[in-house]
Amino acid sequence: MEAREEKGLVIASENRINKTDKGYLVPSQTGKGLYLVNVGSEPACSCPDFETRHLPCKHIYAVEFTIRREERPDGTTVVTKMMRVTYGQNWPAYNMAQIHEQERFAELLRNLCDGVVTPPQERRGRPSHPLSAVVFGAACKVYSTVSGRRAMTDLRELQAKGYMTKAPSYNSLFDYLESPALTPLLKSLIEESASPLRSVETDFAVDSSGFATTTYDRWFDHKWGKVRSETKWVKAHLMCGVTTNIVTSVEVTPTESADAPKFAGLVQATAHTFPIREVSADKAYSSRRNLRAVNALGGVAYIPFKNRTTGMGSHSKPFDGLWNRMWAYYQFNRSEFLTHYHKRSNAETTFSMIKSKFGGAVRSKTPTAQVNEVLLKVLCHNICVLISSLYELGLEPTFWNNRAEPPVARQLAPMG
Repeated sequence: MEAREEKGLVIASENRINKTDKGYLVPSQTGKGLYLVNVGSEPACSCPDFETRHLPCKHIYAVEFTIRREERPDGTTVVTKMMRVTYGQNWPAYNMAQIHEQERFAELLRNLCDGVVTPPQERRGRPSHPLSAVVFGAACKVYSTVSGRRAMTDLRELQAKGYMTKAPSYNSLFDYLESPALTPLLKSLIEESASPLRSVETDFAVDSSGFATTTYDRWFDHKWGKVRSETKWVKAHLMCGVTTNIVTSVEVTPTESADAPKFAGLVQATAHTFPIREVSADKAYSSRRNLRAVNALGGVAYIPFKNRTTGMGSHSKPFDGLWNRMWAYYQFNRSEFLTHYHKRSNAETTFSMIKSKFGGAVRSKTPTAQVNEVLLKVLCHNICVLISSLYELGLEPTFWNNRAEPPVARQLAPMG
């Protein structure tokens, strides 16, 4: 199965393909528009790929995966529309989780933040806010999806309910978000927030996605004699469980960054808490180092090989047993390999959950604050996943049970 067939299988499994009088309407994989596909003796598609190559594209393959042809002995053909696979929803549990999410969010977040240790203040002046209150307030601000100033009403209400001794001002929250030392603390909180599901998740998916910012890069284009600009993005690399979509580890960079080098760090951070059986990722993560990183932890990495890859190795690395075995498995057991690989779509689902609920853009202006804001979105997502687990799996999350020492932002300068 070539790359276009794989993409066609993904389109067919994740989208509704409708038949019309003129042909089949297949959604674009980017979500922007539809393509008209005809699958007769001469298949055709209105997409640019088919118009350029005049060979089957991923949209044609998607339609072929959607319909099943059966040839009878008399020479006639029966075409049967295949039903999409659907998954049941535990609606009572879902409804209860949604009804009580806001109150349980504050409760679970407060329990998580109680494990944060505030470093001693080394300067004179007004006492700084406890780090636990700062993280709690910043996460509640992100959860509300409103600006820092408008979120103050919610923070005052939480203070009145006893979740904070004193709610930090919006300026204090902005100042703390600009501290680089807050980044490892938030990553530690994200990993700890996933720990109550350690008995549920053994298979994981890895992917990356960008979050838009309100800052721009501008330059003068000498060739065309005009100023050009483009929006800057913050890129998040994460690993999530494929059962609950909990984020087990995350790395956020303020600029575009390669995918493959981040893989091993995500796997190792997840392995501190979770047993790893499988890890699925796309071709961008294909490398010997990444296969070994998962294999060293007793798991199997299902990462497709790039089109020109062979199992023969190179002059510098003529033989690699793990690489050769996985390449042979990919080449000669493709359908079985893909059943594992397609768990990777859960990472895309996780990003969709985060962006649809907490926004696909950040409000902060500085690169450090933008990174921390994305991490807070991921932290809020994990708390919401735990709330769903309360009602669907009957779990009651507890934190910091397996930590010898709670996290502390040691280099974070206290602020008023």
